Amino acid sequence: MAKKHIVIVGGGFGGVRAALLLADKHHFKITLITDHPDFRYYPSLYRTATGGRWITSSIELEEIFADKPVKIVLASVIGIDRQAQTISLGNKEVVAYDSLILALGVKTNFFHIDGLPEFSYGIKTDADALRLKSHIHQQLIEDHRLDLNYVVIGGGPTGVELAGALPAYLRQVAKNHAVKHPHIHIDLIEAAPRLLPRLPKDISLAVSRHLRRLGVKLYLGTAVKGETPDALMLADKKLASHTVIWTAGVANQQFFADNVFQMTKTGKVRVNQYLEAEPNIYVIGDNADTPYSGMAQTALYDGAFVAHNLMRQAEKLEPKPYSAKRPIYVIPAGPKWSAVLWGKVRMYGRLGAALRSLADLVAYHDYEPWKLATKRWIATEDSEEECPICAQV
Repeated sequence: MAKKHIVIVGGGFGGVRAALLLADKHHFKITLITDHPDFRYYPSLYRTATGGRWITSSIELEEIFADKPVKIVLASVIGIDRQAQTISLGNKEVVAYDSLILALGVKTNFFHIDGLPEFSYGIKTDADALRLKSHIHQQLIEDHRLDLNYVVIGGGPTGVELAGALPAYLRQVAKNHAVKHPHIHIDLIEAAPRLLPRLPKDISLAVSRHLRRLGVKLYLGTAVKGETPDALMLADKKLASHTVIWTAGVANQQFFADNVFQMTKTGKVRVNQYLEAEPNIYVIGDNADTPYSGMAQTALYDGAFVAHNLMRQAEKLEPKPYSAKRPIYVIPAGPKWSAVLWGKVRMYGRLGAALRSLADLVAYHDYEPWKLATKRWIATEDSEEECPICAQV
């Protein structure tokens, strides 16, 4: 019997999880299409930007699938022919599928704010994180002083994680560069009235208090109007800075609109109870209009859900309907401190940080054997600098 060809587009949490689960099943032939050769572990990118090792936020797909019968194609997806059941790629290749899983992730959205695309930094990829880290050190080499303000825009989990890590990191690099009595000014800007607006108010309040204790100045209910090479404009003031980091906005991939998928007002793709946007076309993770879309845990859950239903169909069993799973929220906000929301349970401080550390270990093991996952997890405590001055310390 001919194997069913499952084509997965996207090398993130959901796509890689689905590919791993389906790879060893004799019913299927698996092709994974992605526009970058590594799996990005987004929860660690803020660490990479603040002195951590790049291997904690990036795993080569060839390593993940080294012993798996998965064909990896490095290309972007451009179009789809539903009748022929094919997709067209940026390298002009056309790939036929029996079932298609779309897990494309999201792109940065600057909301048409002038200057942000040209002048701001980001930490959406490991290259972004390394660029930001290089900028921080280059400023110290050239000017022998810290920036007047380090501005993080976005009070969601990524912005909170980065703002919490910056004070200790800047103190350390200033010491390495022999900057005496450094004046560290970190601003965190959020358009909503509070940080972490998707979480309960008590979590938001606890995180806000801790960040203020670290010296982070919060601008809440504050809109960004624009950026120039040396300043960020808010509604009522200007912050002098050459280091503005945008973590605030994302949008769905243009592929879905270009190929006439049914979309919600929020830009997500409509899916049925089996996460199908159309027959044999599954949309998962950040792209799908489901509860908790946008969370890494949701993408993992979605990838596993679709994979198991495809296995059931191969065994002539009825697929199971989707039931959203509430994520466990674990949000670092500085060294050895995290806020945790697990159902109705709250945890803060070192206990929360320990839980986050264990969660990283389990997450690495989702993609690698325990030995390799443990090695990568241990590396989260290490530092890595390309700066020639810091490398000598």
